[in-house]
Amino acid sequence: MTSPTLAVVSGGPGTGKTTLAHALARELGCPAIVRDEIKQGLVMSTPGYRGGGDDPLNRPALEAFFGVLEVMLRAGVTTVAEAAYQDRLWRPHLEPLMDLARIRVVRCVTPAAIAHERIVRRVEEDAHRAAHGDRDLLDRIAAGEHPLESFVPISLDVPTLTVDTSAGCVPSVPDIAAFVRAAVPDGTDGPD
Repeated sequence: MTSPTLAVVSGGPGTGKTTLAHALARELGCPAIVRDEIKQGLVMSTPGYRGGGDDPLNRPALEAFFGVLEVMLRAGVTTVAEAAYQDRLWRPHLEPLMDLARIRVVRCVTPAAIAHERIVRRVEEDAHRAAHGDRDLLDRIAAGEHPLESFVPISLDVPTLTVDTSAGCVPSVPDIAAFVRAAVPDGTDGPD
């Protein structure tokens, strides 16, 4: 058996990461592990939860997210992982996984105005998003702080593809899947 592949879908808030992660997982035929979905599960089992500030569920969500990824990769499961983590959180947690899997980074980008519109829309339409600080993001944007401009992308020395999610995905989801499946420098093939 060849090593599994970990496709890391990253980027700032509102860049279309979750939508792309699920579409990519469907295209590849593998699971998507989404940090915000894990956190929402934690919220559901935490009576009286109140987010904001120093959110007490952020650390357990981070630990569960990377713990699930490690279990999947040790089992040989190619996986798509998605989170809005910046380099300071992604890199130290991905480095130990490099011995378990071929890592590919897909970095989502979109103009700040589109990201802002998406954040506004999900605050209005998705009650489950209350646990994820979108209202705080909107307050920061209103104060002239733009989370996309200060976002620090993953700095691992692994194949990385930038995807413009402004209107769909450029490159397309099948092309992103081909990038994830591509042969690595040692000549081995990616996942089937």
